[in-house]
Amino acid sequence: MTIAILKNYVADKWVEGKDGLAEIASAVTGEKVAATSSSGVNFKAMLDHARNVGGPALRKLTFHERAYILKDLATAIMDRKEELYALNEHTGATRKDGWIDIEGGAGTLFSFSSKGRRELPNDTIYVDGASEQISRNGTFLGQHVYTSMRGAAVHINAFNFPVWGMLEKLAPTLLAGVPAIVKPATATAYLCEAAFRIMIETGRLPEGAVQLIVGGTGDLFDHLTGQDIVSFTGSASTANKLKSHPRVLKEGVRFVAEQDSLNASVLAPDATADSPEFDLFIKEVVREMTVKAGQKCTAIRRALVPQSLMDAAQAALADRLSKISVGDPALEEVRMGALVSAAQCADVRAKVAELAAEAKIVFGDPKEVSILGDKAKQGAFISPVLLRCDDPWAAHKVHSVEAFGPVSTLMPYKSLDDAIELCRKGEGSLVMSLFTYDPATAREFVLGAGAFHGRIAVINRDSAKESTGHGSPLPVLVHGGPGRAGGGEELGGIRGVMHYMQRTAIQGSPDILTGVTGAWVKGSKYQATPPHPFRLKFGELEIGKTIETAERTITLDDIEHFAHFTGDTFYAHMDEEAAAANPFFPGRVAHGYLILSFAAGLFVDPAPGPVLANYGLDELRFLTPVSPGDTIKVRLTAKAKKKRNDEYGEVRWDVAVTNQNGDAVASYDLLTMNAI
Repeated sequence: MTIAILKNYVADKWVEGKDGLAEIASAVTGEKVAATSSSGVNFKAMLDHARNVGGPALRKLTFHERAYILKDLATAIMDRKEELYALNEHTGATRKDGWIDIEGGAGTLFSFSSKGRRELPNDTIYVDGASEQISRNGTFLGQHVYTSMRGAAVHINAFNFPVWGMLEKLAPTLLAGVPAIVKPATATAYLCEAAFRIMIETGRLPEGAVQLIVGGTGDLFDHLTGQDIVSFTGSASTANKLKSHPRVLKEGVRFVAEQDSLNASVLAPDATADSPEFDLFIKEVVREMTVKAGQKCTAIRRALVPQSLMDAAQAALADRLSKISVGDPALEEVRMGALVSAAQCADVRAKVAELAAEAKIVFGDPKEVSILGDKAKQGAFISPVLLRCDDPWAAHKVHSVEAFGPVSTLMPYKSLDDAIELCRKGEGSLVMSLFTYDPATAREFVLGAGAFHGRIAVINRDSAKESTGHGSPLPVLVHGGPGRAGGGEELGGIRGVMHYMQRTAIQGSPDILTGVTGAWVKGSKYQATPPHPFRLKFGELEIGKTIETAERTITLDDIEHFAHFTGDTFYAHMDEEAAAANPFFPGRVAHGYLILSFAAGLFVDPAPGPVLANYGLDELRFLTPVSPGDTIKVRLTAKAKKKRNDEYGEVRWDVAVTNQNGDAVASYDLLTMNAI
């Protein structure tokens, strides 16, 4: 078999390590399939190139332009996914396992691309929340904004998901406008390098946006600064070593860690042996033990059941595990492939031996396994192993030792509080799952165990069919966990993007804040001159363009007609005595929705034009009651714009409705879709 010599991608060129090649064996056959080395790479130059070339190029692009790059990268990976599946088998993974890694990775790029275009502005600065009025008269305000960090992101990835692990970090990093240096785990670097090449060959990435190290990191950490970010996935021991690097400590380098996690799954007390939740629990534990041969940071390591159900759960788990065929992942009938390497196999066996000091093996043999496939005889295969610990309160290793393979420990609990306490003994995990049909139980568990987990999946007969399961990190949800899980946080939608940006409080006048943010701030200058802002196309409309309307007096007849026409005859609009007794009203008052309708009648330009649709209202507040005889008028100001596609964009309008005394009657943001 030809051995692929993997190359580093340094300063936009493919560079082969000079010497010291580390050979990588197929997890299935044991044959050498690739070799890596980063010998001779100038790591300081890599960081300099990222900061001086990649960073400026990315920061010139808006969030939307970066989002479209992510979409194109995802499309390229999907178009060439079969190339990656061909390599996937060498990692020991089945095609189903590979789907999570390869297509799941592309899906993460697609997700961040979509959210970036929907939730971020077509700009290079992100405005965080509303402005804060600091001075009495509103001439001095505060506004939080996010801007891109000026360093590089160093991504250190684990071996188990070489594609997804790379892409789930790259998606928020590139969307934030920060260049990345990717360091995959050596054991599966050949699959990561292949996916990386596909992205480079799209031609969509600016120079310096991404670089790749397929070997050791040398003196890379010696050149980090306070503007750099390290995002790490792996063991706690390695994470602690890197976090305590003198340069990381001195410069205050941001360090995001996702590390060891003894995740738990709990069958709640309301379940019985013949309930749907019992069957769902058994199915999920077995799936999490065997998908990727248990080599998942989110896999179930501790399975907790009521003490009375221990024997039933053990029998059901053993029966289901007995149907799992182990062997060559290329074979259709194989349900579980190999561990990633012989070294990993040896490590799992050693960890099982540690666990067996406190728990007994009730299914499987870590030293013996029946393997399907002739070419798989020299692979890193191991049997699924189920242990049983009848005294988890006295045990220590079952709550602290992680066998990173198809291994889980079944244990009992005495009460709901006891189950919560046993979950907490893991000292922090990425995820736990709870199988219950009782909402009150779910609430008690969240209150008791939430602080120890990054995610809690509550699964039952109602949600199981559509559930993504215990162990599936999703781009829109937080992936990370407290305590021994690393204390870091990845993904989480747009929140994940902000880990690579700096939040800064800007103080100044309304005009200054408008100029900085690109969004109109109350109190800032506006342009109330013709033409009507609804006559301007999206590209012609300037922020601050305003119309101040004529006045309209609201009569008692208006209020009664609106009440009978809509059916809203609430007493505050129809009964003078009852309305006057209400602490909020002086007597009968106009409906809030009547005020909105009349306000629209004052500012809408009815003729066909660039405004295509009313998209909705945000932040609506009714501030001063309107009595019969009061007069209202409206000031409508273009507040912000967001391009949606080549045909139309979203315009956010500030709407201020006032009465004859100048008092604010209503305020809200109006959203319209305007033709480009």
